[in-house]
Amino acid sequence: MTQIAATLEQPRLNRRQAAKVRTRQKVLDAARGLFAERGYEPATIRDIAKGAGMSTGAVFANFQDKAELFETVLAEDMGRLAEVIESGAEGATVREKLIAALSAGYHETLDQLPLFQAIVARSWFQPLAAEQRARASTSRLTGVITEVLRSGVGSGELVQDADVTLLTDMIWEAYLSNYRRAAYDGLSMEQLSAQIERQIDVILAGAVARK
Repeated sequence: MTQIAATLEQPRLNRRQAAKVRTRQKVLDAARGLFAERGYEPATIRDIAKGAGMSTGAVFANFQDKAELFETVLAEDMGRLAEVIESGAEGATVREKLIAALSAGYHETLDQLPLFQAIVARSWFQPLAAEQRARASTSRLTGVITEVLRSGVGSGELVQDADVTLLTDMIWEAYLSNYRRAAYDGLSMEQLSAQIERQIDVILAGAVARK
């Protein structure tokens, strides 16, 4: 099916539905800006409504609470970040692909540190259901790492019994931990890339096939 045909098959929104979609997106855009600037707690519903140019009632008409709004922003942003990391996974080796992909991720998000601090902080205190939804939002991101590692196993670059699941978890946790270093130690883009490069070297050390 062509993209044009798929578009033609989509139901046409009436004026009221289209207005609701626009309102919802304005709320999301305002929330994203405040979460990225201030983090989760300081970004109030009142300020989000003000940023969107509407009442708090309009916000609550589209989202149950700030937690749901944050989760929606997270899901959208993780989807965009996954696209960046997927397109950045270029190189001749597993190591090069991972470094390039994750460095591209830092480049895309370094100006949104409060948002990533909020993501990490809330992951410690949110209910189980919210944690499961957050993991679903990041599954495409970790999937990029997994696919690079699996391709390395398939090509013989990594040992056949490499624990791809464990390696994925370790690389992803290292990637996230560096946002804390960027926030509190002032790591630059170049320093973040150098840091994840060293971490990947250590993590992959026992999995690289010996020629």
